[in-house]
Amino acid sequence: MTCPVGYSGAMRLITSTGELADICTRLAAQPYVTVDTEFMRETTYYPKLCLIQLAGADEVALVDPLADGIDLSPFLALMANEAVTKVFHAARQDVEIIWLMGRIIPVPLFDTQVAAMVCGFGDQVSYEQLVNDLAKARIDKSSRFTDWSRRPLSTAQLDYAQSDVTHLRAVYEALREKLEASGREAWVAEEMALLTAPETYEVNPDEAWRRLAGRVRRPREIAVLIELAAWREREARERDVPRSRVMKDDGLVEIAIAAPNSAEALAQLRSIPRGFERSRAGAEIIAAVERAQARDPATLPVVERDRPRGNTGATLDLLKVLLKAVSEREKVAPKILATVDDLEAIALDDEASVRALSGWRRDLFGEPALALKRGELALAVERGRVVVAPRGPVSSSRRSGA
Repeated sequence: MTCPVGYSGAMRLITSTGELADICTRLAAQPYVTVDTEFMRETTYYPKLCLIQLAGADEVALVDPLADGIDLSPFLALMANEAVTKVFHAARQDVEIIWLMGRIIPVPLFDTQVAAMVCGFGDQVSYEQLVNDLAKARIDKSSRFTDWSRRPLSTAQLDYAQSDVTHLRAVYEALREKLEASGREAWVAEEMALLTAPETYEVNPDEAWRRLAGRVRRPREIAVLIELAAWREREARERDVPRSRVMKDDGLVEIAIAAPNSAEALAQLRSIPRGFERSRAGAEIIAAVERAQARDPATLPVVERDRPRGNTGATLDLLKVLLKAVSEREKVAPKILATVDDLEAIALDDEASVRALSGWRRDLFGEPALALKRGELALAVERGRVVVAPRGPVSSSRRSGA
């Protein structure tokens, strides 16, 4: 098997529990291990794990979780070993798989995508870009979207899979050096706390409606959507099928708006297939609508979009410019500092409960944002770049337009 340029370690395809235990024992002696997974979820609710990639200082292991009789306990033990840092790129889906496998969160965890954002590589920088910039290598992406569940895996697939973890070593080491030099390790650690929280990976059916909250407005519609989305989530989970196989988003929204209270009314909707209204699912939808209509509107959650914003349009525009200026000056991705929702909340309320107004973010962006609102900062353009400059406080009469 050909290894990536610049990597001298041997690659092994692991198909037995004994082989996996041996390599995990060796990797447990390393200060860190790079990790990636290949999975499929186009036809299932839960991701189907098809391959695990691991790399230490001098060896690479591709673990076949579909091999007959293999027990992945040694891998889970390695992920739980707090003496070894687990390095991922864009870790969330990989960590979700590990959590579903054994209710284990890999700790300590280092996500190179997050670290790259802190180091100024932009919002959600791709792995390929980091490999180009930091490992001075290129990745053949032709196998990226192949069927990883089919056996045997091709040579091209195995080459691609091992490159995901071998180049990741150089990326990790380069980013770690940058973080140490800038003193920003704590910034990344704060983000890792979110990625290592079990609640991040627990799906609450009663919260599933929030993905579609922007598509309905009235309290009655929100009530129906809450019930329908929870029903769909539980149904998809029980059947292990994608949510869309149960019902597409458009169908949920149409039912939430129409609120049919009978099979005949349900059958009139465009998104409902002929005969569906007479099925078990049709009856459950009617029951969900009835529960929603019986709900006290006072118990409904407040949709953020519907909260009064006041006349904050100009303030929001200025905060967006300030965010861009601060992120460029500090060489950090804007998304790490503040989201659009954060900016909207700050524009409305100086005491908003958002991450941009706490911790290191408050020092870097939150305080300047509040100072801008008070008229104590000015934004200007110098040599094609936005710069931030202090100015005297604006009097109350000038604020009121007197």
